[in-house]
Amino acid sequence: MTSFPAVSTAPVAGVGPRAARALTAEFARRTAASSALVIGADHASGVVAAAVEALLPGDSLTLVAGERSTADLLRDHITGLGSWISDRVRIVDGLAEADPADVVIVGEPQTGTAEEVRALLDGLSKYLNDGAVVSVATPAVPGRTGGAAAELYRQNALFGVGSDLVLRNSPPVRVHKLRFTAADTAVAATLAPAYRPASVPLTRTMHLDSNGVAAAGFALGLAALARSARPKSKLWLLPALAAGPVAAFFRDPERDLPGDPRAVVAASDGRVLSVEHVSGDRFGGGEFLRVAVFLSVLDVHVNRMPVAGRVTDFFVEEGGYANAMTAAAEHNVAAYTVLDTEHGTVVVAQRTGLIARRIVQRTPVGTLVARGERMGLIRFGSRTDVYLPAGRAETAVAVGDKVIGGASVIARWR
Repeated sequence: MTSFPAVSTAPVAGVGPRAARALTAEFARRTAASSALVIGADHASGVVAAAVEALLPGDSLTLVAGERSTADLLRDHITGLGSWISDRVRIVDGLAEADPADVVIVGEPQTGTAEEVRALLDGLSKYLNDGAVVSVATPAVPGRTGGAAAELYRQNALFGVGSDLVLRNSPPVRVHKLRFTAADTAVAATLAPAYRPASVPLTRTMHLDSNGVAAAGFALGLAALARSARPKSKLWLLPALAAGPVAAFFRDPERDLPGDPRAVVAASDGRVLSVEHVSGDRFGGGEFLRVAVFLSVLDVHVNRMPVAGRVTDFFVEEGGYANAMTAAAEHNVAAYTVLDTEHGTVVVAQRTGLIARRIVQRTPVGTLVARGERMGLIRFGSRTDVYLPAGRAETAVAVGDKVIGGASVIARWR
């Protein structure tokens, strides 16, 4: 019988295609040769299918069967996929036979106790390469776990580098990504932008951020309430008609990254407000080249990482809510995401404005991020500043230029 750390695999929660993709996302986004280990693998599961689909030349994948499958069934399944797959996939009879991997995926949502989850994670520690990520899910429904969900939230607070809620699953699940040792910053340059299951696809090239779904749902709920309370009035039309424009504020289009590896991309859509050298005392000293971009209410509000790197710090400075186009905006509330990169410290500042009062940042400290990866958003408008080490980058834009987040080149490394 397959042997791995004690963990509940009772069939109370399944893994659909979106949840499987979220569980295997850290493996799929690696463009350099890497290894993955799936424990609790089921030959008929979407997790195995997603992991196999993510394989690239040079990659390796190890599968450890769970209670719903056997090593023989897994071998038959993988053999039937052809030699290209079978040459890169190893089936082992027990976890003890597996080698350490860059990504470890727990194939079944965890529904046991907190102690069982801790035993699972402790047992996996010797199968993790330096900087490896453990990807594990738990049902996101109250009462469906015996302490596993609370323990994984605690682990995520300490070691989390990402957490995705997958509502389009039966039942909904929360995917936690944990990293227990520091990752090499250089790895970030080999990553593709992370998969975001909370982003709702509208077309092949256009998505809607989950905040837009919530905002539109709130507007439609107000419309339904108003019509129920006053059926003869037309007031319900106001929130009903506002639902579309409100959702449009949170549109999230796909963007094509520039091919130049030296390019630094815009952190947001908008118009360049300033290009100047400033002091970086709050980031450890030195001089920085800062490119500030103003977002109008008509611009896309999703923010993106200008460069690849590792998030080393995140902090918020309190302040006011002055017009983001004025000098007084320097003292507005601002959220700073600090990156360690191969070229030095890079900082992205998300600033509030006269209307924008809400900053969303989705990249925890310790996360490896790709260039152009979504990092959060600002509601509704305001400004993003990108700080680059002075002397190491030269600007590629001027004041007044229109830029597109994740696509426009605002600077190049020397």
